Amino acid sequence: MLTALLYGIATALPLAVGAAIGLHWQLPRAVLAGLMAFGAGTMIAAASSELFDPAFHQAGAAIAGIALFAGAGVYVICNHLIANRLGPAAIGWALMLGTVLDGIPENTALGVSLTTGGGLVLVVAIAVGNVPEAVSGAALMRQAHGFSPVRALSLWITTATVLVAVTVAGYALSDTIPPTGISAVQAFAGGATIAVLADSLMPEAYREGGWWVGLCTAAGFMLAFVLG
Repeated sequence: MLTALLYGIATALPLAVGAAIGLHWQLPRAVLAGLMAFGAGTMIAAASSELFDPAFHQAGAAIAGIALFAGAGVYVICNHLIANRLGPAAIGWALMLGTVLDGIPENTALGVSLTTGGGLVLVVAIAVGNVPEAVSGAALMRQAHGFSPVRALSLWITTATVLVAVTVAGYALSDTIPPTGISAVQAFAGGATIAVLADSLMPEAYREGGWWVGLCTAAGFMLAFVLG
């Protein structure tokens, strides 16, 4: 249980730290873009090797595929509704939404995987991916939506606390969740992660940084792949 708590904190603490940075400091656009691209690379590796691959092999193409598209669909629809309501300035909310929609199943999968001695790649990918999401999301909440620093930081800290609790709960309930259920959670998280990358994180990184951010994405992927 202590291991699950520490792993949960390791994924959630970057959210609070990243939000504090985004609210109090104006990072250079190139630095922020590089962080987002690097985090995207780690998340690509985790979504394929730590989330969808085990789900595909355990539950089969049908169940894993349905869960994958469900995760992507939920994020895409929610993001579309937010964008229609708030317009282009909605990227801050979109990044936070992505953190919740992929974070909850990801951290559940992380807690479950700890029972078999796995989870290192996933915890690194989640932690590294959470930093730029929180930095950019919190900064855009302040700049585009006029959130006070206290309100924005409270939202991100609440999200971080939920993710810690989800990790511990996933670990505690791992014996009661059937293997197919675990696979569905993993594939759902993989789908939500892919949608976050395609709809929000990678386009924003390219828009802020330009052509060279592909190298940062490759570096993030390489790190997660080597750890795996």
